[in-house]
Amino acid sequence: MRLGQFVMDTAPLRSSPPFRLVFAVQVIAMVGTNLTVVAANLQVFAITRSSLQVGLVSLALGVALLFGLLVGGVLADRASKRLIIVTTRLGMVVVLGVLAWNSSLDSPSLALIYATAIPAGLINGLGAPALIAATPALVGPENLAAAGALTAVTTQIGAMIGPLLAGFIAESWGLAVCFTIDAATFLLGAVLLAFLPKLEPEGSVEHEHPVRSIVEGFAFLRRSRVVTGLLLIDVCAMVFAMPYVLFPEMGVAVFGGEFATGLLYAAPAVGAFLAALTSGWTATVARSGLVLIGSVLLWGLAVIGFGLSPALWLALLFLAVAGAADTISEILRRTLLQHHTPERLLGRVGSMWLAQATTGTSAGNAVMGGLSRLLGSGMALVAGGAVCVLGVVGIAIALPELRKATLSGPSADEQERVTQGCKVSFT
Repeated sequence: MRLGQFVMDTAPLRSSPPFRLVFAVQVIAMVGTNLTVVAANLQVFAITRSSLQVGLVSLALGVALLFGLLVGGVLADRASKRLIIVTTRLGMVVVLGVLAWNSSLDSPSLALIYATAIPAGLINGLGAPALIAATPALVGPENLAAAGALTAVTTQIGAMIGPLLAGFIAESWGLAVCFTIDAATFLLGAVLLAFLPKLEPEGSVEHEHPVRSIVEGFAFLRRSRVVTGLLLIDVCAMVFAMPYVLFPEMGVAVFGGEFATGLLYAAPAVGAFLAALTSGWTATVARSGLVLIGSVLLWGLAVIGFGLSPALWLALLFLAVAGAADTISEILRRTLLQHHTPERLLGRVGSMWLAQATTGTSAGNAVMGGLSRLLGSGMALVAGGAVCVLGVVGIAIALPELRKATLSGPSADEQERVTQGCKVSFT
C-alpha cells in the first residue's frame, strides 16, 4: 500500500458543492454542540455533585432521541430531506435559548434541564436520518468511504475545539454563553443548508402506511446479518464501555478542575482527528468487517487503560487511542451500512443505526454512572471495558458474515433481492 493511500480522500469536497456546504456547516455545528454537551454536564454535576445524575439526563435525552429517530427515518424516506434538515435546526435554536436563559439564573433549575432534554432529543432524532440518507445522493456511491471519513472529521474537529472552549468559557463567562453560541451555530446552519437541493424521496414509499415503513426497515435488519452485526458490535462499546459520563467527576475530583475536564473530553477527539486524516486506506482495505471488529476491541482495551491511569497525561493518551479506534469504527460502520442497504431504505435503516448508537451512548452513560457508585470510577471503567472486549469476541464468532464483510460485497441488485422478502402488510 502506497503512503498516499493513507491520506484522507477529499474527493467529495472537490466534486460536490452541496457536500462542501454540508461539511462546512457540520464543522461549525459540531463545535457548538460540544460546547453544549460539556456545559450541560458541568451544570448538572455542579447542581447535584452526582455522575449518576449526569448519566440520567443523558438517558432522558436518549429516550426522546430514540423516538425521534424512528419517526425521522420514515420522514427521510418520504419527504424533502432539505426541509427536514432546516426545520429541525431552527427548532434547536429555541431549545438552546431556553438552556441559556436557565443558566443565567442565580439558581439554575435541574428539572428544566431534564425537560429540555426531551425536545432536544426529539428534534435531533427527526433531523439526523435525513442527513445520512442524503449523503449518497450528494457524493455518489464511489465516494461513500471518503464522505464517511470527512463526516468523522467534522465530528472530531468539534469534539477537540468545543470541550476546550467550553472549559475556558465556563470559567471565564459562564455556562449561558456556551448555550448561546450553540444556538447561533444552529441558526447559521439552517440558513446555509436552505441552499441544498430539495433531495426529494425516491420510489413510492410516501404512499405506504408509516408503521409498515418502520416494520419493513426492521425486517431488513433481521435478514441482513452484516447490518445486524454492525449494530450489535456498536452496542458493546456504547453500552458497556462509555467513559464520557465520568469525565466531570474525574476531571474535578481526580485530575484537578474544570480545565482538566475539558482536556478529558478533547483527548478522544485528538486521536480521532489524526485517525481520520490518515483514513484513506479504509476505502480499499480487503476485510472491512475484520478491521471493524479489531477497532472496537481496541476501544474496549483503551477504556480499561484509562480506568487504570494514575496520571492525567496517561489518561489522555489512552483516551486518544480510544478516539482513534472509534473513528475507524465509525467510518467502516457508516460505509458498510450505506453499501449494504438499498437506497430506498437508507433513511429508515440509518435512523435505526443512529438510534442504536445514540441511545446506546445514553444508556451506557447511565450504566457507567451507576457502576461508578458501586465500584468507583476507575474500576467501573475497567469492568465496562472488559465486558466490551468479551462481547465483541462473542459477536465476531457468532456472525461470520460480519468478519467477511467488504466494501466490494453484495451489489445493489443483490441487496434489493434481500429486501424482496421484507414486505410486510399492515392493515
